[in-house]
Amino acid sequence: MSDIIQLLPDHVANQIAAGEVVQRPASIVKELLENAIDAEATKIELIIRDAGKNLIQVVDNGKGMSETDARMAFERHATSKIRGTEDIFRIATKGFRGRHWLPLRQYRRWN
Repeated sequence: MSDIIQLLPDHVANQIAAGEVVQRPASIVKELLENAIDAEATKIELIIRDAGKNLIQVVDNGKGMSETDARMAFERHATSKIRGTEDIFRIATKGFRGRHWLPLRQYRRWN
């Protein structure tokens, strides 16, 4: 019998994960707005074009992140919220939990 099971290339696995995370543009909007709230924003502007197919943009006055953190957010299993297993059960914020950024990168250009 021949072997048929093989590992998927990362880019294919990421697209599958993105499909699990993002079932429609509203899913992206929800996650981005939760990030703004977690960043203690007091003003949030949401800009959407073509029902989110061409543009979803959130502009806020929250704490933001460094340039390094912005790049790291797209790395596999990168998160600011979990350092150890016990942290998984203590997360009190909303936004991304470290598994969403990388698959979302598959969808569009990020600024």
